[in-house]
Amino acid sequence: MLSLNLIRCFISIDIDNPELVSKIVEVQKKLEVEGTKLKPVEPENLHLTLFFLGEQPPKIVEKVQDTMSTISFKPFTMKLEGLGAFPSYERPRVIWVGVTEGFEEVQEIYRSLRPKLQAIPIRLEPEEAFVPHITIARVKFSGYALKRAIASLKDLELGLQEVKSVKLKKSTLTPRGPIYETLYEVKGDR
Repeated sequence: MLSLNLIRCFISIDIDNPELVSKIVEVQKKLEVEGTKLKPVEPENLHLTLFFLGEQPPKIVEKVQDTMSTISFKPFTMKLEGLGAFPSYERPRVIWVGVTEGFEEVQEIYRSLRPKLQAIPIRLEPEEAFVPHITIARVKFSGYALKRAIASLKDLELGLQEVKSVKLKKSTLTPRGPIYETLYEVKGDR
């Protein structure tokens, strides 16, 4: 019975600039090449994950909100540029867009939150595993054409995203894909 109360959640920066989102959708279409089976991330779900927290009890989620309320950052701009794949171009499972400008600011928010989350305590991925990126598709099956498509887009410049807030999101898994809901938001201060 206890598992019903758990909240699957993560801390993220939303990608919601309409121009940027439509460019990402165009890239997703270019990746749907012959011999490939992809699950593109829905346009309304595009985000940069700072911390995946997994399933947590409501009391821990409250502590996460309290922790988030202690961080402070100035709004900044992220430039989304470059296409890559995890674990590698040769065996793509996740296709992502990188962050160039704003990379340091994202790292700074991450570094300020990490020790505070660990003190709750919440178990986090190893720090060296954090690479700011936006997942745009998950690969179910890939062939040579997908590797070629990713390689041809590796230097892609998508545009700018204003970062004005960091959000705690609830993720509800459904057969049609995840549904995200904002539980808490910290706005940058000028």
